[in-house]
Amino acid sequence: MTQASLTARLTRQSGTSFYYAFRILPREKRRAIYALYSLCRTLDDCVDERGGGGEEALARWLAEVHACYAGRPRTELGEELAHALRRFPIPVSCFEEIVAGCRMDLRFARYPTFADLRIYCERVASAVGRACIEIFGYRNVRARDYAVELGVALQLTNILRDVATDAARGRIYIPLEDLERFQVTDDELMSAALAGRPSPPILSLLAFQADRAREHYERARALLPPEDRRAMTPARIMGAVYRTILDELDRRRYPFRPPVRLSRPRKAWIALRTLAGSLLS
Repeated sequence: MTQASLTARLTRQSGTSFYYAFRILPREKRRAIYALYSLCRTLDDCVDERGGGGEEALARWLAEVHACYAGRPRTELGEELAHALRRFPIPVSCFEEIVAGCRMDLRFARYPTFADLRIYCERVASAVGRACIEIFGYRNVRARDYAVELGVALQLTNILRDVATDAARGRIYIPLEDLERFQVTDDELMSAALAGRPSPPILSLLAFQADRAREHYERARALLPPEDRRAMTPARIMGAVYRTILDELDRRRYPFRPPVRLSRPRKAWIALRTLAGSLLS
C-alpha cells in the first residue's frame, strides 16, 4: 500500500463530513489534505480513545512533526506529511497549536467563559483551517481570518452535536457562564445528556449555543475575500455541511442521542451544490 493510499484510507474510513470537500481537490492537494487530516485524527485519538497514549503520545507526534520539517520523518504517516510540507507552506505553529488544543482536553473538562472556550476552538479547529488554506491556496491574506472564524463555527457545531458523547467522557464544553445564564447546573446538563432527555431550560441553552455558531458562520462569510471564493470552495463545502448539521440540530430540537449525522448522498449533494455555485459565480 502506498503512503498516499494509506492516508486516503484513514480519511475515508473516519466517516468525516469533510471527505467530499477533499474529493474535489486536484490530486497533489488532495494527497496533502489527506495527510493533514490523518495526523489531526491521530492527535484526537491520543486524547479521546482509551489507550490513546495521552500526553506521551502527543509529545511523540509533535516530535514527528518537527522531524517532518527537518526532512527526517520516522513513520509512514510522517513520510506523507513531509511530502505535503515540501509542497505547501504550512507554518509549524499550526501543528503546535493543534497539539496544545489536544492537551487542553487532558487538562480541562470545563470552560468558565466563551473567551476560554474560544482559545480551545482556535487551537483544535482554526489552526487546522489555517493549515488547510495553505494547501487550497489564496491571494488575499484576509483568507486567514476567514479560516479562523470558520474554524470556530465548525467547532461550536461539533460541540453542540456531541454534548452526550463529551458528557460520557466527563467533559462539558458549553461555557459555565452560559449554564448560569439559563439556570442550568453542571450536574443537570451532564445527567440530561447521558439520559438523552433535555429539559426546556437546557433546550434554551442549546439554542443559544446554536445562535452563537451561526454568528461565526456569518462572520466567516463576510471575511472571505471575493478573489479567493473559488480557491476556498473546499472550505465552503465544509461550512455548508456543518451549517446543515446545525440546522438539523435545531429542527430536531437538539437530540442528545444519537448524534445528528448527514447521509453520504446528502453530503455529496451539498458538495456538488457548493461547487456548482463556485463555478458559476
